This record gives sequence, structure tokens and C-alpha cells, in this order.
Amino acid sequence: MGTVDDVSGLPRRINLGCGTRPLPDCLNVDLRLSAAPDLVIDFDHRPYPLPRDHFEHAYAFDVVEHLANIQGFLEEVHAILTPGGILEITTPHFSSPNSWSDPTHRQHLGYFSFDDFTGTSPRSFYSRVRFEITSRLLVFHGTLFDQLLARFANRHPALYERRLTWIFPAWFLIFQLRAVKGRSGK
Repeated sequence: MGTVDDVSGLPRRINLGCGTRPLPDCLNVDLRLSAAPDLVIDFDHRPYPLPRDHFEHAYAFDVVEHLANIQGFLEEVHAILTPGGILEITTPHFSSPNSWSDPTHRQHLGYFSFDDFTGTSPRSFYSRVRFEITSRLLVFHGTLFDQLLARFANRHPALYERRLTWIFPAWFLIFQLRAVKGRSGK
């Protein structure tokens, strides 16, 4: 597989797990050759053959739920992002039938799943890399009731996940994380 040694001309954005949806102006990366990515990488094997501190924006749409080691993935993405670089993640919410019906899903995530990488969680000692969560959103289907539920759930996510999630399942989550680098963020 090798490494990407020549960064001249390399896009500053990367689409991790592009599948059959490559993004323009991105380095499109996937495990499957059948997806015809620009680069083949198995995200469960580290280190990634990518330049460090190079990418300003990384996309991981419907990827993290397939990984054996989300912590390792986030640590590698943190390493390839520039300071302040953005990682966008979409993943099914753990209450969504989509989270459980795909036999390739290994992880089932919730609103607070990435708090451990902010330095504010009691479990932040698991990893030295730090991200700032700049936004996160619980997404529901498009009915009027779902829109009202989404407003409530995003204002009171702990209450929603503790008491209502199995009664009114969410569809998916959207996260935007900013790489914090330096003394406290590695």
C-alpha cells in the first residue's frame, strides 16, 4: 500500500470511507477496491499512510460504526488534520433500526460518544488527543412530529437518551469536531 510521500498537489480535504460517493476536491479513501478510491486504507490498521498535519477537513460519513477501534481512528485522523482542522462524522443513532440491521456495524453510538476526546469527560484519560465538539445534532425522520421531537431532543439530549430514545428512536447523528493541537491536545 505504501505511504503518500509527495504532498504537492494533494488535496487539503479527505473523504474517509468514500464508498461509492467520492467527493470532489478530496482525497477519496476506502477499504474496498470496488469503490474505486484514490487510496485504499484499512482504518483498523495503524498508522495510516497519510501525511501528518496536512488535511484541513476530513469527512467520515457512515464509517465509524463499522470500525473495531474508534479511538484509534480518531487518533489517526487527529494526526493527519492541521491544528484546528475539522472532522465531520455521520453515524446512525444507537436507537435507529439502521444501527442494528446492518451486520457490518460494530459500534452503536449516541449523542455523547465523542465527549471522551474533549478533555471534559471522566474517561478523557483513554486518549491524549483532543477535539472540540463544535456541533452535534440528533436527526429524526421528516414528519412534523419528528421535527418537534428533534427540537426537544437536541435541547435536552441526556433526558432524551435516558428516557425517550427507545420510545421515539432517532435516525442518525451529525458531529463536527475541531482538532485541538498543542500542549493540551498532543
